[in-house]
Amino acid sequence: MMNAKRWFALLAAAVLLIVSLGAQTAFSLWNTVSNQAQNQQNQENIVKRGSSDNRIAMLDVEGTIQSSSGSGAFSGEGYNHEEFLSNLEEAGSSADVDGIIINVNSPGGGVVESDEIHDAVVEVQEEENKPVYVSMGNTAASGGYYLAAPADKIVAHSATITGSIGVIMSSLNYSELAENLGIDSVNITSGEFKDIGSPTEEVTEEDREIMQGIVDDMYEDFLQVVIDGRGFSEEKARNLADGRIYTGEQAEENGLIDELGTTEDTISMMEEDLELGDATVERYTSDGFSWQSLLQNTVQGMFISDEKLLGLQELLKSVGSASPRPMYLYEG
Repeated sequence: MMNAKRWFALLAAAVLLIVSLGAQTAFSLWNTVSNQAQNQQNQENIVKRGSSDNRIAMLDVEGTIQSSSGSGAFSGEGYNHEEFLSNLEEAGSSADVDGIIINVNSPGGGVVESDEIHDAVVEVQEEENKPVYVSMGNTAASGGYYLAAPADKIVAHSATITGSIGVIMSSLNYSELAENLGIDSVNITSGEFKDIGSPTEEVTEEDREIMQGIVDDMYEDFLQVVIDGRGFSEEKARNLADGRIYTGEQAEENGLIDELGTTEDTISMMEEDLELGDATVERYTSDGFSWQSLLQNTVQGMFISDEKLLGLQELLKSVGSASPRPMYLYEG
């Protein structure tokens, strides 16, 4: 049996070991974060260097269009809605910017967020009198097309997936499973339809009619955006807006886009259309270094593999979809 002195010695050794490991981890984390900070500060935002008198602002919509207010320590990198709107406003109000190009590589996303981008684009065009071009990447569907519709020129690759004009409202319903397991869901509501869309309640025909009405109203809004943006008749817009996807080549044939080409081609088109000559193209990103984002990325890299992070994101996505939410989203 160990005496008090030996217990104290072991405890002291354990404390020293923990402190040592903690210091090493903290030092390693500090070095990693500091290096990333330096690298980010040294990044160049100039896409193409040309005349300083003529400038084109470039912005990116990459990933699912949704508010980023709910992002956490383990959320992946992607589209930042608030940051994008801020950058678009800054580029639009800058006297040094002659035109704006938005690169879109997105399957769409939230109805509200897509509409906010659309309105911001129109505001730049009408109030700042600046042309906005859109360059489509691999995918620019549903909400990705919604935000592009008012652009002065839409350019896509021949293999771009676009279209998917419409609204989808998806949810999980496990009321039958709960019943089979003997689980009784109790919802105390103030009205007959207060628990509409609850995953533990059977979907009635009245529920479906209400949710279909919401989807139909939002579809009409989407349809009007296409009509206004592309100058279509209502008949032509409805024929194209049945939810199907189009390749870039098919989209051009149907008038959903203007030209086939790459981002570089889009730059050349804007330079020629606006008679800018060899313009400087600057990418608008965040305002610079962010300790929060760097610490988040560092912690992810140290403790979570990409595969595990992806699995966690998919799990959270499936759980979150239990409540119905209308989306301008292509889920293919």
